[in-house]
This record gives sequence, C-alpha cells and structure tokens, in this order.
Amino acid sequence: MTTAALLTARAAPELAPAPPDDLPAWLRLAHARGLRPPALRALLGAFGGPQAVLAQSFADLARVAGDDAARAALAPPPDSRAAFDERVERTIEWASQANNYVVTLADAAYPQALLTMPDPPPLLYVKGRLDVLQARAVAIVGSRSATPQGIEDARRFARALSDAGIAVVSGLALGIDAAAHRGALEGAASTLAVIGTGADLVYPSQHHALAHDIAERGAIVSEWPLGTPARPENFPQRNRLIAGLVRGVLIVEAAMRSGSLITARLANEMGRDVFAIPGSIHAPLSRGCHRMIKQGAKLVETPEEVLEEFGIAPAAPAATAARKRSGVAANDDRSRRAEAPPPATASWASARATSPNPTPDEDRVLAALGHSPTTLEILASRTDLTGSTLQGLLLRLELAGHIETLPGGRFTRIERS
Repeated sequence: MTTAALLTARAAPELAPAPPDDLPAWLRLAHARGLRPPALRALLGAFGGPQAVLAQSFADLARVAGDDAARAALAPPPDSRAAFDERVERTIEWASQANNYVVTLADAAYPQALLTMPDPPPLLYVKGRLDVLQARAVAIVGSRSATPQGIEDARRFARALSDAGIAVVSGLALGIDAAAHRGALEGAASTLAVIGTGADLVYPSQHHALAHDIAERGAIVSEWPLGTPARPENFPQRNRLIAGLVRGVLIVEAAMRSGSLITARLANEMGRDVFAIPGSIHAPLSRGCHRMIKQGAKLVETPEEVLEEFGIAPAAPAATAARKRSGVAANDDRSRRAEAPPPATASWASARATSPNPTPDEDRVLAALGHSPTTLEILASRTDLTGSTLQGLLLRLELAGHIETLPGGRFTRIERS
C-alpha cells in the first residue's frame, strides 16, 4: 500500500517498521531543516512516498506545499554527505537490534492518536513494545522538584490507571514524571516515556534502570535523530508529542512557569481532557494546577474521577488485590497509632518561641512535610528517621513556630507571608 493510501485510510495494524531501502529517504526528509511536518505530510500524500517526493521537480513540490517547503525538501543534507551516510548506517544498525524500531507515517504501527495532530512527526524512534503505541493512554506530568506528597500522588494515580488498563505517558524527567512511570510499572498495563534526546540516550543519566524497565514493559519514544543530546529547546516539542499521544493529561504539581502547563495547553488545543490535582494555596507547586483549574481543567482528587471521565471502571488485578489485602493489617495498625499523639507531644501547644532558622535536620523534616497535613508514620517513611529523633525534631519545629499539630496525630506547616 502506498504512503498516500495509508495517510487517508489506515489499515488494521501490522506492526512492521519502515523497510531499509526507504530509510535514507525518510531520514533525509524527516530531519530536513525548514520542512515542517504538515508540509511533508502533504507532499507524501500527493506523491506516494519519500523517494517519490525526492524525485519531483521544484515546481511540482512547490505547487503542493509552497516554495519554502520545496526548497527544504530538495536541499542536500545539512551535514556532509559522508556524515549523512554515517547517520543512515547508524540508524539501520540501531534498528536491527532487538526491540528497536524506526516507525514512519507509512507504517501501520504509527500511533493512531498522533494522526489527529496538525503536525504529526513523520518519523519516530521506538525502543520497546510497538503495540503500546496504540494503547489508550493518559499523561501524568508535573514538576521536576516535586514534593514527597506529589511523588506519592503521581505514583498512586499512575498505578490505579495502569490497573484499569490505561497506559501512562510521561517524559522520564525527575520528580513527577519518574514517579508516574514507576507507578504504571507497578500496575497491570504499561507506560510510554517520550524523551527529548535521541532514543539511544537516557536523560537524566540516573534513570538508566528506569528506562530499561520501561523498554521491557512499555516503550521509549523520540522524534529526534540518534545521538541528539538534551537541549532546552527540544523539550517543548517533546511535550507536544506527549499531548498528542493521550486522551487526557493530569497535572500533579506545577509552578506558574512550568513545562507541564505547556503540555496541558497543547493537550487542550488538540481536544484532549486536562485534569489537575489541587493543593494548598500556600504551596508554590500548587499554583500551576490552580491556574489550570481556573482555565477549565477538571479538578480531581482520586484516580476514579479520571477513569470516570473516560467511562472506564477501576479494576485491580489479582496481584494488586492480594497486595492490598496483605497490607490491610499493617495499615490499620499504623492508622491506629497515628490517631493518638505520641506522649512527647502532649505539651506541644505551649507558647512558641521566636522562630530561629531551622537546622539541616529540621529542614529535612519540613521538606518531607510538604504543604499538606501529614502523619508521623508518613514522615518517618519519607525521612528514614527513628521515632524518637523525629519526635524531637517535630517538637523543636513546633516550639519555633514552623509547624503545628492537628487532631488525629497529623502535622502541618505554618505558612508565613
């Protein structure tokens, strides 16, 4: 079937990447400077394939896509011919390795969701499972400098969505992205990492193990040539691809100036749903979420609310149900202990001293506390501090006026204007 036919009437997926003899032409056009994806898509639809496009005259190409597009399509590779040939050989070698694919607009494996974008990338580098590209998906994105509560929320929502059969898409970044991928891997479905580097690189470097797990159970996707390093200008374009792959985007934590808000805006422009988790009015990383809610994003407090929007019933697999059953007794015991304040806190409501600067250990507790009421058990798990040490730090923080104790054995920060 020709590229033109595939662009207008998609066949049932037969997961086959582009043949090697077409690959040089695809690489030349996909990465030609100044050739925008909509123009290339128009040329492919008119002439039937990348080799046919390169065989046309300037006038024929210009008649379909304009002079600038024709000039870009017929220009020699931006690097030397030898460098381009080396890139082709490197790409063919990479694609010959197990679970590495180059997927083009002409392939049935190309994600159907991206075809609804105004500018779908003509070529994708995929490492992992091709079938995941067609899965129902929701993106979970947020701050790289996430709070402990944000990390827990991202992981919990991702695991619940995964258990319900929804693939979780994110960007492999620190913070919320990594938590979303890990939560999805703990569930029944899969996860997609859309990256801003070449598919042969991992950024940030500390996510090598996570990237390996994603490639085993899901997929890593990039539209950048192999070897492309992390550049700031690549990530807004990466965010556009995240928005295009999914049915909705969930913002967990985001500052007012955040790449996550770019993802949400692009998703909204593409007709995708946008969800946001609210937080404290004092928390800087809640302000981006609150801004999106004011602009029409759906406020959600549970994963079930996201699933309800898509008409999907939450469902936990047997393994997840067993995991939950095994943890019931321990959780109940921890809850009972947390409901009563520890003996050392009985007189914590005394008058507070003038607030000194917190010590490093006290700063560690404040960071773990975040901006939401938190129990002693949760603080202990976040800080790895022993009970007596943690209680002593909490006492000093309360006497200094940094925190206060709430009913039920919970603690909260005192926000200062």
